[in-house]
Amino acid sequence: MLAEFFRADAPDQPVGRAAWGGAEVVIEDAGSQDEQRIRRILRRTPVVSHDEPRAPGTSGPTVLAPGSLRWFAAAARARAPAEGLSVRFVPSTGDRMGFDPAGLYRRFDEQADLRERG
Repeated sequence: MLAEFFRADAPDQPVGRAAWGGAEVVIEDAGSQDEQRIRRILRRTPVVSHDEPRAPGTSGPTVLAPGSLRWFAAAARARAPAEGLSVRFVPSTGDRMGFDPAGLYRRFDEQADLRERG
């Protein structure tokens, strides 16, 4: 998965991209100042997410530890505004996932995480 960072006033001009490679973040196409911003956004620390699915009967925010695709996306969404950036996610190039009816028991983010690790 690729996270593309841009300034809110110039959405057509990305300042940098970060790729999730399954275990690490690779920053691409960023100037030195923007690269430092993206590094702060994607620093390997836990992030609080209010959007994560929870077990039935539970409520409140979820703390995501570094090292998963869900953490990568949550960190980018939560921390980008503090650095003056916005983020959008774009598909990675490479093999396509395809449709697997036997895999319908997995949520999309779990399926995407498996694809990124493979």
